[in-house]
Amino acid sequence: MNSPTLSSPLLWGDKRFHTWNYEMREQFNDKVFKVMLDAGFTCPNRDGSIARGGCTFCSARGSGDFAGSRRDDLITQFNSIRDKQHEKWPHARYIGYFQAYTNTYAPVDVLREYYEVILEQPGIVGLSIATRPDCLPDDVIEYLAELNERTYLWVEMGLQTIHQETSDLINRAHDTQCFIDAVEKLRRHGIRVCAHIIFGLPQETHEMMLETGRAVANMDVQGIKIHLLHLMKGTPMVRQYEADLLRFLEQDEYIKLVADTLEFLPPEMIVHRLTGDAPRKLLIGPMWSQEKWEVLNGIDAELEARDSWQGKYWRKV
Repeated sequence: MNSPTLSSPLLWGDKRFHTWNYEMREQFNDKVFKVMLDAGFTCPNRDGSIARGGCTFCSARGSGDFAGSRRDDLITQFNSIRDKQHEKWPHARYIGYFQAYTNTYAPVDVLREYYEVILEQPGIVGLSIATRPDCLPDDVIEYLAELNERTYLWVEMGLQTIHQETSDLINRAHDTQCFIDAVEKLRRHGIRVCAHIIFGLPQETHEMMLETGRAVANMDVQGIKIHLLHLMKGTPMVRQYEADLLRFLEQDEYIKLVADTLEFLPPEMIVHRLTGDAPRKLLIGPMWSQEKWEVLNGIDAELEARDSWQGKYWRKV
């Protein structure tokens, strides 16, 4: 792939950013989708180990609203979600995605039991494990390093923002240095890291959101998820919304923020997600977020209108 120039945009297939789908086809020469699982974990930001109440935006299902039901065992969940996804992609392979709550928050022997049973399922090519940066003790890192030697592994961590004042507002209960330290520990073993950030958090300005994106661009992370903030019923953030601490982003505003961010991400960074979903019955706003494909098409159109692409202004600082 050539270096970007004004007359020659970088393309990943038909996209102007490095999509997860493109990367999976490069890696496995096939369609690969994530099978979203709820292994029954909790979170140290809920049970009092670190804090209580959880992040203010986090739903009762620990951001696993589209994962399998924790009333079912992992194999039942896997089969159910896989079969539903197969209706769209009948010949795909799979990555087991431990999504709900904090998926390294247990003793290693428990983690081993859960992860290994999914790795044994036919068609599995790897695992993606969502966790917090403060839940990666040395023995867990050692097991993840072992996994990384024998399967395609991602560890996904919620940064959300680099701004401490926002972190305090959303009760994140770890600081940005904790995230940076966790990335360093994982990368010593070559483990791929995906950073989650959220646009639209309470009292954040356009520039503050872009500062978070720029910070991620200069971290040793291999993937990024950019989430639109969804306000859901029953979350602590509802009180912040009622106190006028939260303003919903407009659709065009969000599209431009994402395009701005993509322009300064390194071209090799894999974009796992550019928006997000919330169950319609729980969503308070912004309601335009339900039109997911309209948002994604809008991002494509914005990049094309600018004659821009991921990495156009990438410069490591």
